[in-house]
Amino acid sequence: MRRSAVALIDGEHYPPVVADALRQSAERFDWKAALFLGGTEKIIAGDLEREAEALYGLPVVFDQDWARGLARVIAQFKPEVVVDLSDEPVLGYEQRFRLISESLARDVGYVGPDFHFSPASSARLCASPSLSIIGTGKRVGKTAISGYVARVLQEVVTGRNGSSAVGPGSEGSPGVVIVAMGRGGPAEPEVIDGAGVSLGVKDLLTWSREGRHAASDHFEDAVLSRVTTVGCRRCGGGLAGRPFISNVVRGVALANSLNPGLIVLEGSGAALPPVGSDARLLVAGAHQPAIHLTGYLGRYRLLTADAVVLTMAEEPMASAEKVDEMLSAVREVRPGVTVVPTVLRPRPVEDVAGKRVAFFSTASGVMESAFREFLETRWGCRVELFSADLADRAALRARFAAPAMARVDTVLTEIKAAAIDVVAEEAEARGLPVVPVDNLPVEVEPAAPGCLEALVKELAGMAVERFESRA
Repeated sequence: MRRSAVALIDGEHYPPVVADALRQSAERFDWKAALFLGGTEKIIAGDLEREAEALYGLPVVFDQDWARGLARVIAQFKPEVVVDLSDEPVLGYEQRFRLISESLARDVGYVGPDFHFSPASSARLCASPSLSIIGTGKRVGKTAISGYVARVLQEVVTGRNGSSAVGPGSEGSPGVVIVAMGRGGPAEPEVIDGAGVSLGVKDLLTWSREGRHAASDHFEDAVLSRVTTVGCRRCGGGLAGRPFISNVVRGVALANSLNPGLIVLEGSGAALPPVGSDARLLVAGAHQPAIHLTGYLGRYRLLTADAVVLTMAEEPMASAEKVDEMLSAVREVRPGVTVVPTVLRPRPVEDVAGKRVAFFSTASGVMESAFREFLETRWGCRVELFSADLADRAALRARFAAPAMARVDTVLTEIKAAAIDVVAEEAEARGLPVVPVDNLPVEVEPAAPGCLEALVKELAGMAVERFESRA
Protein backbone atom coordinates (compact mmCIF):
# COMPACT_ATOMS: atom_id res chain seq x y z
CA MET A 1 0.00 0.00 0.00
CA ARG A 2 1.37 3.42 -0.98
CA ARG A 3 1.81 5.87 1.85
CA SER A 4 1.56 9.62 1.44
CA ALA A 5 5.04 11.05 1.90
CA VAL A 6 7.25 14.11 1.79
CA ALA A 7 10.91 13.83 0.87
CA LEU A 8 13.98 15.47 2.38
CA ILE A 9 16.39 16.36 -0.40
CA ASP A 10 19.66 18.26 -0.83
CA GLY A 11 21.77 19.90 -3.49
CA GLU A 12 24.71 17.56 -2.99
CA HIS A 13 22.78 15.13 -5.19
CA TYR A 14 22.41 15.86 -8.91
CA PRO A 15 18.68 16.74 -9.34
CA PRO A 16 18.02 14.10 -12.04
CA VAL A 17 19.31 11.43 -9.63
CA VAL A 18 16.84 12.58 -6.93
CA ALA A 19 14.01 12.79 -9.47
CA ASP A 20 14.80 9.25 -10.61
CA ALA A 21 14.79 8.01 -6.99
CA LEU A 22 11.35 9.58 -6.51
CA ARG A 23 10.05 7.86 -9.66
CA GLN A 24 11.50 4.47 -8.74
CA SER A 25 9.90 4.57 -5.29
CA ALA A 26 6.48 5.79 -6.51
CA GLU A 27 5.04 2.30 -5.99
CA ARG A 28 5.82 2.63 -2.25
CA PHE A 29 5.20 6.33 -1.68
CA ASP A 30 2.61 8.82 -2.86
CA TRP A 31 4.91 11.84 -3.04
CA LYS A 32 3.29 15.12 -1.98
CA ALA A 33 6.23 17.52 -1.66
CA ALA A 34 9.89 17.85 -0.73
CA LEU A 35 11.82 19.94 1.78
CA PHE A 36 15.14 21.24 0.44
CA LEU A 37 17.82 21.09 3.14
CA GLY A 38 20.62 22.95 1.35
CA GLY A 39 23.83 22.18 -0.47
CA THR A 40 24.59 23.50 -3.95
CA GLU A 41 27.45 21.39 -5.30
CA LYS A 42 25.30 19.60 -7.93
CA ILE A 43 22.88 22.49 -8.56
CA ILE A 44 23.23 24.34 -11.84
CA ALA A 45 19.82 26.03 -11.92
CA GLY A 46 19.96 29.81 -11.97
CA ASP A 47 17.02 30.28 -9.62
CA LEU A 48 16.54 27.05 -7.71
CA GLU A 49 13.44 28.09 -5.76
CA ARG A 50 11.69 29.08 -9.00
CA GLU A 51 12.84 26.02 -10.97
CA ALA A 52 12.73 23.37 -8.22
CA GLU A 53 9.29 21.93 -8.99
CA ALA A 54 10.25 21.38 -12.63
CA LEU A 55 13.57 19.80 -11.61
CA TYR A 56 12.15 17.41 -9.03
CA GLY A 57 8.62 16.89 -10.29
CA LEU A 58 6.82 17.95 -7.10
CA PRO A 59 6.40 21.05 -4.90
CA VAL A 60 9.58 21.96 -3.02
CA VAL A 61 9.65 23.94 0.25
CA PHE A 62 12.69 26.04 1.20
CA ASP A 63 13.44 27.11 4.78
CA GLN A 64 16.84 27.75 6.37
CA ASP A 65 15.40 26.52 9.68
CA TRP A 66 14.95 22.84 8.88
CA ALA A 67 12.77 22.07 11.89
CA ARG A 68 10.44 24.94 11.01
CA GLY A 69 10.43 23.86 7.36
CA LEU A 70 9.56 20.28 8.28
CA ALA A 71 6.73 21.52 10.47
CA ARG A 72 5.45 23.54 7.49
CA VAL A 73 5.44 20.65 5.02
CA ILE A 74 3.82 18.29 7.53
CA ALA A 75 1.11 20.83 8.33
CA GLN A 76 0.46 21.63 4.67
CA PHE A 77 0.71 18.19 3.03
CA LYS A 78 -0.24 15.92 5.97
CA PRO A 79 2.02 12.96 5.07
CA GLU A 80 2.02 9.59 6.78
CA VAL A 81 5.80 9.44 6.58
CA VAL A 82 8.87 11.62 5.99
CA VAL A 83 11.42 9.96 3.69
CA ASP A 84 15.04 11.06 4.07
CA LEU A 85 16.85 11.13 0.71
CA SER A 86 19.60 13.45 1.95
CA ASP A 87 23.11 12.61 3.04
CA GLU A 88 26.27 14.03 4.54
CA PRO A 89 27.66 16.65 4.52
CA VAL A 90 24.32 18.48 4.45
CA LEU A 91 22.66 16.33 7.08
CA GLY A 92 24.81 14.84 9.84
CA TYR A 93 23.89 12.55 12.72
CA GLU A 94 22.90 15.31 15.14
CA GLN A 95 20.75 17.15 12.60
CA ARG A 96 19.11 13.92 11.47
CA PHE A 97 18.05 13.01 15.01
CA ARG A 98 16.60 16.49 15.39
CA LEU A 99 14.46 16.06 12.28
CA ILE A 100 13.42 12.56 13.35
CA SER A 101 12.25 14.00 16.68
CA GLU A 102 10.35 16.82 14.98
CA SER A 103 8.62 14.34 12.68
CA LEU A 104 7.69 11.84 15.39
CA ALA A 105 6.44 14.63 17.65
CA ARG A 106 3.88 15.38 14.92
CA ASP A 107 2.86 11.71 14.81
CA VAL A 108 4.56 11.14 11.44
CA GLY A 109 6.99 8.29 10.78
CA TYR A 110 10.53 8.88 9.50
CA VAL A 111 12.16 6.55 6.96
CA GLY A 112 15.68 6.38 5.53
CA PRO A 113 17.65 3.91 3.41
CA ASP A 114 18.41 1.58 6.35
CA PHE A 115 16.18 2.80 9.18
CA HIS A 116 12.54 3.41 10.01
CA PHE A 117 11.31 5.28 13.08
CA SER A 118 7.70 5.15 14.20
CA PRO A 119 6.08 7.41 16.82
CA ALA A 120 4.62 5.90 19.95
CA SER A 121 1.01 5.01 19.34
CA SER A 122 -1.37 7.95 19.54
CA ALA A 123 -4.50 5.77 19.59
CA ARG A 124 -6.83 7.29 22.18
CA LEU A 125 -8.10 4.17 23.91
CA CYS A 126 -8.74 5.59 27.40
CA ALA A 127 -12.45 6.07 28.15
CA SER A 128 -11.54 8.62 30.86
CA PRO A 129 -9.20 11.63 30.82
CA SER A 130 -5.60 10.39 30.81
CA LEU A 131 -2.16 11.62 31.82
CA SER A 132 0.98 9.76 30.81
CA ILE A 133 4.20 9.97 32.81
CA ILE A 134 7.31 9.12 30.83
CA GLY A 135 11.04 9.17 31.53
CA THR A 136 14.37 9.70 29.84
CA GLY A 137 15.76 6.46 31.25
CA LYS A 138 15.80 4.08 34.19
CA ARG A 139 16.35 5.29 37.76
CA VAL A 140 15.26 8.90 37.20
CA GLY A 141 12.44 8.69 39.76
CA LYS A 142 9.58 8.24 37.32
CA THR A 143 7.68 5.76 39.51
CA ALA A 144 8.08 8.08 42.50
CA ILE A 145 6.63 10.96 40.48
CA SER A 146 3.80 8.74 39.21
CA GLY A 147 2.91 7.75 42.76
CA TYR A 148 2.98 11.38 43.89
CA VAL A 149 0.77 12.41 40.96
CA ALA A 150 -1.70 9.64 41.77
CA ARG A 151 -1.92 10.66 45.45
CA VAL A 152 -2.52 14.32 44.57
CA LEU A 153 -5.14 13.52 41.94
CA GLN A 154 -6.89 10.92 44.09
CA GLU A 155 -7.71 13.75 46.49
CA VAL A 156 -8.82 15.96 43.61
CA VAL A 157 -11.01 13.31 41.99
CA THR A 158 -12.65 12.20 45.22
CA GLY A 159 -13.14 15.81 46.30
CA ARG A 160 -11.34 15.54 49.62
CA ASN A 161 -9.68 18.92 49.11
CA GLY A 162 -12.64 20.69 47.58
CA SER A 163 -11.09 20.91 44.10
CA SER A 164 -13.04 20.05 40.97
CA ALA A 165 -10.22 19.95 38.41
CA VAL A 166 -11.08 16.34 37.57
CA GLY A 167 -14.58 14.92 37.56
CA PRO A 168 -15.16 11.56 39.28
CA GLY A 169 -16.45 8.48 37.51
CA SER A 170 -19.67 6.81 38.56
CA GLU A 171 -20.39 6.24 42.25
CA GLY A 172 -18.21 3.47 43.63
CA SER A 173 -15.63 3.70 40.84
CA PRO A 174 -11.98 4.48 41.65
CA GLY A 175 -10.91 8.09 41.40
CA VAL A 176 -7.50 7.40 39.81
CA VAL A 177 -6.23 4.22 38.18
CA ILE A 178 -2.56 3.80 37.30
CA VAL A 179 -1.81 1.58 34.31
CA ALA A 180 1.84 0.58 34.81
CA MET A 181 3.98 -1.50 32.47
CA GLY A 182 7.16 -3.16 33.60
CA ARG A 183 9.74 -5.72 32.58
CA GLY A 184 8.46 -7.98 35.36
CA GLY A 185 4.75 -7.39 34.86
CA PRO A 186 2.06 -10.08 34.55
CA ALA A 187 1.25 -12.04 31.40
CA GLU A 188 -2.36 -10.90 31.68
CA PRO A 189 -3.17 -7.40 33.01
CA GLU A 190 -4.34 -7.50 36.61
CA VAL A 191 -6.08 -5.09 38.96
CA ILE A 192 -4.56 -4.40 42.38
CA ASP A 193 -6.99 -2.60 44.68
CA GLY A 194 -4.63 -0.35 46.60
CA ALA A 195 -7.42 2.12 47.36
CA GLY A 196 -9.95 -0.23 48.91
CA VAL A 197 -7.58 -2.65 50.67
CA SER A 198 -4.68 -1.76 52.94
CA LEU A 199 -1.81 -3.64 51.28
CA GLY A 200 1.53 -4.25 52.94
CA VAL A 201 4.73 -6.26 52.85
CA LYS A 202 2.97 -9.48 53.90
CA ASP A 203 0.82 -9.26 50.77
CA LEU A 204 3.92 -8.68 48.66
CA LEU A 205 5.67 -11.66 50.24
CA THR A 206 2.67 -13.85 49.46
CA TRP A 207 2.71 -12.77 45.80
CA SER A 208 6.49 -13.22 45.61
CA ARG A 209 6.25 -16.77 46.96
CA GLU A 210 3.70 -17.51 44.26
CA GLY A 211 6.41 -16.73 41.71
CA ARG A 212 5.31 -13.20 40.86
CA HIS A 213 7.60 -10.18 40.64
CA ALA A 214 6.17 -8.47 43.71
CA ALA A 215 8.37 -5.38 43.31
CA SER A 216 6.83 -4.57 39.93
CA ASP A 217 5.68 -0.98 39.52
CA HIS A 218 1.95 -1.68 39.86
CA PHE A 219 2.52 -3.35 43.24
CA GLU A 220 4.73 -0.45 44.33
CA ASP A 221 2.13 2.12 43.30
CA ALA A 222 -0.70 0.26 45.01
CA VAL A 223 1.16 -0.14 48.30
CA LEU A 224 2.76 3.30 48.50
CA SER A 225 0.11 5.52 46.93
CA ARG A 226 -3.05 3.65 48.00
CA VAL A 227 -4.64 3.82 44.56
CA THR A 228 -6.03 1.18 42.22
CA THR A 229 -3.47 -0.05 39.71
CA VAL A 230 -3.47 -2.19 36.60
CA GLY A 231 -0.27 -4.16 36.07
CA CYS A 232 1.03 -4.81 32.56
CA ARG A 233 4.27 -6.03 31.02
CA ARG A 234 6.55 -5.00 28.20
CA CYS A 235 9.71 -6.33 26.59
CA GLY A 236 12.21 -4.15 24.74
CA GLY A 237 12.27 -0.44 24.16
CA GLY A 238 13.00 1.30 20.88
CA LEU A 239 14.93 4.53 20.45
CA ALA A 240 11.62 6.37 20.16
CA GLY A 241 10.20 4.50 23.16
CA ARG A 242 8.04 1.85 21.51
CA PRO A 243 8.07 -1.52 23.33
CA PHE A 244 8.75 -4.62 21.24
CA ILE A 245 5.73 -6.28 22.86
CA SER A 246 3.34 -5.23 25.61
CA ASN A 247 -0.14 -5.96 26.90
CA VAL A 248 -0.86 -2.32 27.79
CA VAL A 249 -3.75 -2.08 25.30
CA ARG A 250 -5.53 -4.87 27.21
CA GLY A 251 -4.54 -3.15 30.45
CA VAL A 252 -6.23 0.06 29.36
CA ALA A 253 -9.38 -1.87 28.46
CA LEU A 254 -9.33 -3.31 31.99
CA ALA A 255 -8.86 0.17 33.46
CA ASN A 256 -11.76 1.48 31.35
CA SER A 257 -14.02 -1.20 32.82
CA LEU A 258 -13.48 0.37 36.26
CA ASN A 259 -14.83 3.73 35.03
CA PRO A 260 -12.22 5.86 36.84
CA GLY A 261 -12.16 9.62 37.02
CA LEU A 262 -8.66 9.71 35.51
CA ILE A 263 -6.15 7.20 34.13
CA VAL A 264 -2.42 7.63 34.73
CA LEU A 265 -0.35 5.82 32.08
CA GLU A 266 3.08 5.08 33.54
CA GLY A 267 6.02 4.50 31.23
CA SER A 268 8.87 2.09 31.94
CA GLY A 269 12.47 3.31 31.78
CA ALA A 270 12.65 5.26 28.52
CA ALA A 271 9.84 3.19 26.99
CA LEU A 272 6.54 4.99 26.41
CA PRO A 273 3.05 3.61 27.00
CA PRO A 274 1.88 2.42 23.55
CA VAL A 275 -1.40 4.31 23.98
CA GLY A 276 -2.19 7.97 23.40
CA SER A 277 -2.93 10.25 26.35
CA ASP A 278 -4.56 13.63 26.82
CA ALA A 279 -1.57 15.17 28.63
CA ARG A 280 2.04 14.13 29.19
CA LEU A 281 4.59 14.76 31.95
CA LEU A 282 8.28 14.06 31.30
CA VAL A 283 10.62 13.05 34.14
CA ALA A 284 14.37 13.55 33.64
CA GLY A 285 17.36 13.33 35.95
CA ALA A 286 19.45 16.47 36.46
CA HIS A 287 22.50 14.19 36.65
CA GLN A 288 21.98 12.95 33.09
CA PRO A 289 23.90 14.45 30.16
CA ALA A 290 21.79 17.26 28.69
CA ILE A 291 21.92 15.55 25.30
CA HIS A 292 19.90 12.65 26.73
CA LEU A 293 17.06 15.12 27.19
CA THR A 294 17.43 17.43 24.19
CA GLY A 295 19.40 15.31 21.72
CA TYR A 296 18.93 11.96 20.02
CA LEU A 297 15.28 10.98 20.57
CA GLY A 298 15.11 12.47 24.03
CA ARG A 299 14.18 15.55 22.05
CA TYR A 300 11.10 13.72 20.75
CA ARG A 301 9.99 13.02 24.30
CA LEU A 302 10.57 16.65 25.26
CA LEU A 303 8.69 17.99 22.24
CA THR A 304 5.60 15.97 23.15
CA ALA A 305 5.62 16.79 26.89
CA ASP A 306 3.35 19.38 28.49
CA ALA A 307 5.72 19.85 31.45
CA VAL A 308 8.99 18.50 32.87
CA VAL A 309 9.99 17.37 36.35
CA LEU A 310 13.74 17.42 36.89
CA THR A 311 14.77 15.02 39.66
CA MET A 312 18.05 14.66 41.57
CA ALA A 313 18.69 18.40 41.23
CA GLU A 314 21.26 18.56 44.03
CA GLU A 315 24.86 17.91 44.94
CA PRO A 316 26.54 15.45 44.61
CA MET A 317 24.26 14.12 41.84
CA ALA A 318 24.19 17.43 39.98
CA SER A 319 25.85 20.77 40.70
CA ALA A 320 23.92 24.05 40.59
CA GLU A 321 25.64 24.75 37.26
CA LYS A 322 24.53 21.37 35.91
CA VAL A 323 20.92 22.03 36.95
CA ASP A 324 21.06 25.44 35.22
CA GLU A 325 22.46 23.74 32.12
CA MET A 326 19.54 21.31 32.05
CA LEU A 327 16.98 24.09 32.55
CA SER A 328 18.54 26.13 29.74
CA ALA A 329 18.65 23.10 27.45
CA VAL A 330 14.96 22.40 27.99
CA ARG A 331 13.95 25.99 27.37
CA GLU A 332 16.01 26.17 24.19
CA VAL A 333 13.89 23.38 22.73
CA ARG A 334 10.61 24.28 24.46
CA PRO A 335 10.52 27.97 25.42
CA GLY A 336 7.95 28.61 28.12
CA VAL A 337 7.44 24.98 29.17
CA THR A 338 7.12 24.50 32.93
CA VAL A 339 10.13 22.75 34.50
CA VAL A 340 10.14 21.86 38.22
CA PRO A 341 13.53 20.88 39.73
CA THR A 342 13.16 18.44 42.63
CA VAL A 343 15.02 16.12 44.94
CA LEU A 344 13.73 12.78 46.19
CA ARG A 345 13.59 12.00 49.89
CA PRO A 346 12.60 8.75 51.71
CA ARG A 347 9.09 8.62 53.20
CA PRO A 348 8.30 5.55 55.34
CA VAL A 349 4.61 4.67 55.08
CA GLU A 350 4.44 3.90 58.82
CA ASP A 351 5.63 5.69 61.95
CA VAL A 352 9.28 4.80 62.60
CA ALA A 353 10.06 7.36 65.31
CA GLY A 354 12.52 5.94 67.85
CA LYS A 355 13.32 2.90 65.70
CA ARG A 356 16.84 1.68 64.86
CA VAL A 357 16.62 0.96 61.15
CA ALA A 358 18.40 -0.53 58.17
CA PHE A 359 17.45 1.29 54.96
CA PHE A 360 17.65 -0.42 51.56
CA SER A 361 17.51 1.74 48.43
CA THR A 362 18.28 1.81 44.72
CA ALA A 363 19.69 5.33 45.08
CA SER A 364 23.34 5.97 44.40
CA GLY A 365 25.59 5.45 47.39
CA VAL A 366 26.64 9.11 47.17
CA MET A 367 23.19 9.98 48.54
CA GLU A 368 23.73 8.10 51.80
CA SER A 369 24.51 11.18 53.89
CA ALA A 370 21.46 13.13 52.65
CA PHE A 371 19.11 10.17 53.09
CA ARG A 372 20.42 9.34 56.56
CA GLU A 373 19.96 12.94 57.68
CA PHE A 374 16.43 13.16 56.27
CA LEU A 375 15.31 9.89 57.82
CA GLU A 376 16.69 10.82 61.22
CA THR A 377 15.62 14.48 61.23
CA ARG A 378 12.21 14.19 59.55
CA TRP A 379 11.08 10.75 60.72
CA GLY A 380 12.89 10.43 64.05
CA CYS A 381 14.60 7.07 63.52
CA ARG A 382 18.27 6.14 63.79
CA VAL A 383 19.89 4.68 60.67
CA GLU A 384 22.21 1.87 61.72
CA LEU A 385 22.80 0.56 58.20
CA PHE A 386 22.38 2.06 54.72
CA SER A 387 22.45 -0.04 51.56
CA ALA A 388 22.22 1.05 47.92
CA ASP A 389 22.31 -2.58 46.78
CA LEU A 390 18.69 -3.40 45.96
CA ALA A 391 19.73 -4.40 42.42
CA ASP A 392 22.48 -6.75 43.72
CA ARG A 393 21.11 -9.81 45.51
CA ALA A 394 24.50 -11.14 46.65
CA ALA A 395 25.45 -7.77 48.14
CA LEU A 396 22.08 -7.57 49.93
CA ARG A 397 22.59 -10.93 51.62
CA ALA A 398 26.05 -9.80 52.69
CA ARG A 399 24.51 -6.68 54.23
CA PHE A 400 22.26 -8.80 56.42
CA ALA A 401 25.38 -10.52 57.75
CA ALA A 402 26.99 -7.18 58.70
CA PRO A 403 27.57 -6.49 62.43
CA ALA A 404 25.35 -3.38 62.23
CA MET A 405 22.29 -5.56 61.64
CA ALA A 406 22.53 -6.70 65.27
CA ARG A 407 21.48 -3.20 66.32
CA VAL A 408 18.53 -2.99 63.89
CA ASP A 409 14.94 -3.46 65.05
CA THR A 410 13.14 -2.34 61.85
CA VAL A 411 13.93 -2.71 58.14
CA LEU A 412 13.02 0.08 55.73
CA THR A 413 13.05 -0.63 52.02
CA GLU A 414 11.99 0.85 48.73
CA ILE A 415 9.83 -1.55 46.72
CA LYS A 416 12.33 -2.11 43.93
CA ALA A 417 14.33 -4.96 42.43
CA ALA A 418 15.08 -7.51 45.20
CA ALA A 419 13.19 -5.67 47.96
CA ILE A 420 10.72 -8.50 48.50
CA ASP A 421 12.39 -11.74 47.43
CA VAL A 422 15.58 -10.91 49.35
CA VAL A 423 15.17 -8.01 51.82
CA ALA A 424 11.68 -8.86 53.09
CA GLU A 425 12.47 -12.58 53.19
CA GLU A 426 15.73 -12.04 55.11
CA ALA A 427 14.00 -9.64 57.52
CA GLU A 428 11.16 -12.05 58.21
CA ALA A 429 13.64 -14.86 58.87
CA ARG A 430 15.17 -12.64 61.57
CA GLY A 431 11.83 -11.56 63.00
CA LEU A 432 12.29 -7.94 61.90
CA PRO A 433 9.30 -5.86 60.74
CA VAL A 434 9.58 -4.35 57.26
CA VAL A 435 8.26 -0.85 56.46
CA PRO A 436 7.93 0.16 52.78
CA VAL A 437 9.51 3.48 51.84
CA ASP A 438 8.31 5.88 49.18
CA ASN A 439 10.44 8.52 47.44
CA LEU A 440 8.90 11.92 48.09
CA PRO A 441 9.60 14.69 45.52
CA VAL A 442 10.58 17.99 47.15
CA GLU A 443 10.91 21.18 45.11
CA VAL A 444 14.24 23.02 45.06
CA GLU A 445 15.21 26.42 43.69
CA PRO A 446 14.20 28.01 41.39
CA ALA A 447 10.90 26.22 42.06
CA ALA A 448 8.66 27.31 44.93
CA PRO A 449 7.12 24.98 47.54
CA GLY A 450 3.77 23.68 46.33
CA CYS A 451 4.42 24.35 42.66
CA LEU A 452 4.66 20.64 41.80
CA GLU A 453 1.23 19.98 43.30
CA ALA A 454 -0.17 22.96 41.39
CA LEU A 455 1.42 21.66 38.16
CA VAL A 456 -0.11 18.20 38.66
CA LYS A 457 -3.58 19.72 39.08
CA GLU A 458 -3.03 21.91 36.02
CA LEU A 459 -2.07 18.87 33.93
CA ALA A 460 -5.16 17.02 35.16
CA GLY A 461 -7.35 19.95 34.16
CA MET A 462 -5.60 20.02 30.77
CA ALA A 463 -6.29 16.30 30.32
CA VAL A 464 -9.97 16.75 31.14
CA GLU A 465 -10.34 19.70 28.77
CA ARG A 466 -8.69 17.85 25.88
CA PHE A 467 -10.67 14.68 26.58
CA GLU A 468 -13.96 16.57 26.55
CA SER A 469 -13.04 18.49 23.39
CA ARG A 470 -12.31 15.18 21.60
CA ALA A 471 -15.55 13.68 22.86
